[in-house]
Amino acid sequence: MIVWQKEADLTRQNSLGFSVCAERYLKVEDLEQLRLALDEVKANNWPLLILGGGSNLVLADYLPGAVISVGCQGVRVLADDEDQAIVEVGAGENWHGFVGKLLEMGLHGLENLALIPGSVGAAPVQNIGAYGVELADCFHSLTAYDREQDELVQLNAEDCRFGYRDSLFKSVAPGRYIIWQVRFSLRTVFQPRLEYKALANHLKAEGIGQPGAQQVYQAVCEIRNSKLPVPTLIGNAGSFFENPVVTAEQHEQLKLQFPELVSYPDQPGFYKLAAGWLIDQAGWKGHNAGAVGVYEKQALVLVNHGGGDAQQLLQLAGQIRDSVQKKFAVSLKMEPRVYPG
Repeated sequence: MIVWQKEADLTRQNSLGFSVCAERYLKVEDLEQLRLALDEVKANNWPLLILGGGSNLVLADYLPGAVISVGCQGVRVLADDEDQAIVEVGAGENWHGFVGKLLEMGLHGLENLALIPGSVGAAPVQNIGAYGVELADCFHSLTAYDREQDELVQLNAEDCRFGYRDSLFKSVAPGRYIIWQVRFSLRTVFQPRLEYKALANHLKAEGIGQPGAQQVYQAVCEIRNSKLPVPTLIGNAGSFFENPVVTAEQHEQLKLQFPELVSYPDQPGFYKLAAGWLIDQAGWKGHNAGAVGVYEKQALVLVNHGGGDAQQLLQLAGQIRDSVQKKFAVSLKMEPRVYPG
């Protein structure tokens, strides 16, 4: 038997800190609860939101239908040899806590993704990434509940169709799969990933030439804390816009017009532009629009100073997008999901 919480307050379960009320809410701890809840959702034809850490969502003030939070916990090693280990983790685990736990276990590969807010189950949806590493780099497979087939399925990296901040779960079949457990292939011998200049420069400034795993982890935390607001203090959803990708020809034209353009080579024939730089150059850093605004230390982050809502934030995001389009002829795409869409 399951008992839904009616008119549930989800203000503390979305990192933007918006005042959000769900018509009914349930946290599921095991698969039997999940199946019973989904049966009821299907029988009543309720709209359904699967809520992870609430860190990549822009939620309306009222959510009709049902909201289910996955509470599956646990971290265990499935296989271990001299060079590699396969680790399985419950979707309900906190992502940053999981990365820290791996350090304690002597397993490596995800240090650059420290301090990213949200749950483990939400991480593959966005194919989270930071400081030169993406989740897909260490991904092995996952277990998900397929709502169309009414059964558990196992999906490998190819099945998940990972792309830049994208996956099967985000753009191909949103809402179909409920991620229950995720498995990662991790190294037992640490090999630092220092391709990202900000990270390499930070370690160099600290006089660390050959960093260990703990030092990389700490450096990532220090950089993030210096640039990004803590959601419990200032409501935010992390990076609000994806870094746009343009052709080499368009990149060359922009570079001629804006010599200080911040960009990185992407796949052959394309470049990735720093969305934060574009927004900053368009004059938005530190801008406030009532209760919402653009973070003063990082133009890529939109914030809720208190009392803001989705409508206000999306209006500001639209103005920023139009401004960047007008100045650079570049389209920005939002990272967070808007629900209801």
